[in-house]
Formats: sequence, C-alpha cells, structure tokens
Amino acid sequence: MSSRVLVALGGNAILQPGQKGTAVEQLANITHTVEQLLDIVEKGYELVLTHGNGPQVGAILIQNEMSREQVPAMGLDFCGAESQGFIGYMLCQVLHNECMARGLKKDAVCVVTQVEVNPDDKAFSAPTKPVGPFYSQAEAELRMAQKGERWIEDAGRGWRKVVPSPEPKNVIEKEVIRELVDRGFIVVASGGGGIPVCRDAQGRLYGVEAVIDKDLAGERLAQDVHADTFVILTDVPNAILNYNTPHQMPLGKVTIEEMEKYVGEGHFRAGSMGPKVQAALRFVKDGGDRAIIARLDQVLAALKGEAGTQIVSETDQE
Repeated sequence: MSSRVLVALGGNAILQPGQKGTAVEQLANITHTVEQLLDIVEKGYELVLTHGNGPQVGAILIQNEMSREQVPAMGLDFCGAESQGFIGYMLCQVLHNECMARGLKKDAVCVVTQVEVNPDDKAFSAPTKPVGPFYSQAEAELRMAQKGERWIEDAGRGWRKVVPSPEPKNVIEKEVIRELVDRGFIVVASGGGGIPVCRDAQGRLYGVEAVIDKDLAGERLAQDVHADTFVILTDVPNAILNYNTPHQMPLGKVTIEEMEKYVGEGHFRAGSMGPKVQAALRFVKDGGDRAIIARLDQVLAALKGEAGTQIVSETDQE
C-alpha cells in the first residue's frame, strides 16, 4: 500500500530572496521544486501539496493600490483566491510537463480552497499579521483614521497594515480534495493557508480579511486527506535548538514530549520556526504517523528517515 504525504512548500520554493517575482523567475523556481517532489512520486508516494503566497499577495495588494483610481480594489480574501489560482496554475502546468517527461502516468489539479475560521477567534480583536506594502507613518495614520484599519511600524522599514491570523477549523472542499487524491491525482490545495471564511446565522459562507498560517492549515488538510506523513519544507535542514548561537543543535528524531519541552523553553520563534513546530506537533498528536521539518533538497532522504527533524509519538521512538 502506498504512503500518502502532504507537503507544505516554503516561500523559497516559488520565489527566492532578491528576485523581483516575474513569471519567468517563479516558473523556474517551481520547476526546480517539482523536480525534487517527483522523485518521491516515482518512489510510490501519493502527493498532496500546499504552499505559501505571502509575496504574491503582497504584489497583488500593490497592484490594487496603484490602480485604485481605474479599477475597484479587491479585499484580502479575493487577493488570496487570485494567488491560489495563478500559483496553482504554475504548479499544475509544471507537474503535468515533468510527469510527461518522466513517463509518469500522473496528472495534477488545483483546488481553490476555502478554510473556515471562527468569527469569535481572539485573533480578530488583536491583528498581528503584516500584509501589503510599506507606508509612511502619516499615510498609515490617515488610513487608520479613515478606514479603521490597524497598522504597525515594522522593524524600521515603514508602516504596514496588520490583519488577524485565526486558527483553521474546517477545510470546506476537503471531501473533493480527498476524492481527487484517492483517484490518483497530485492535488494542490489550501494555498496560503486557504481563503478565510466564516458562516452567518443561516450557515452561508462569507470571506473575511485575515491570513491563516499555511502550516497550521496544511496540518488540518493533512488530517482531512488521511495523510500518513506531514512534511514542512523550509530553507533550513532541521528545527534547531539555540538557533544562531555557538551552541545551536539541529534536531533529528524527537518525540512529542521532547519537542513540547523545547517549545516550552522558547527555542522556536513565533514568526519563523514556531508555527511549523506547532503544526508538526499537532499532526502527530492528532494521530498522524510522523511530521517532518526539512529542506526541499532533502525531501526524499527525509521521508526515508535520513534527514530533517522527525517528530514521532512516544510509542514510535526506539
């Protein structure tokens, strides 16, 4: 029986630091990414993909801002949907072409995915996620006064709008996605954490201005598609204790109990490795076989247990 893997791609899988974000650049990066991922498909793994979209949504927001006198600006949920569409298009096109080149009888499909959040989530009263371009303090204060938005000063680079980052509760299209995976498709879904939606009193969906953490949403989707392994790919080879100090130590195979101890000691920062570790822990605690944090070029070795940080339950640790 084949093993089902959900892979959450890091931002560098689509756009490298210092690049402008042209279509040519992003397609080249995605081609390199897909080449690595198809190595695991050739070994018999069933593959589900999710991805980040921060730089892409940022670019869409800038386009909105620069053209607001000519065309109406769209809300953040629409921007997320747009980014899911064009990133999914690139991934599926490259997956199709590379599968054909390798003689793999596989095809890919992208599902524009809504993820339900709780309208009473405490994140809505305390927005923390920066989005969009940088502005001056005067411009930010004007927008706060006129539109009631929340803005913060961001590390000396300028002022940015902040939005809520609520917990993912339910992947709306989960049954469709699971059916597609069961039928043998490589499925791209829940890009950027999914489009955040809530339900009204009648149960109808509506979009909200928020950003869901892509790794937490990926964990939710991994459970929904019955994945055996949840893989979070990033730009470092492991989760690391005492990061960026002379005493830093990469983690290999660790149990839930050990990883929770390291979290309690404050080893993983909220804005970087913290959500990845949280999502990985949640997957194994919810019954998944194992969760892996690794670098893209290690994905096959990581699935063999030879690379990356491998989080397992206590009973699996030998």
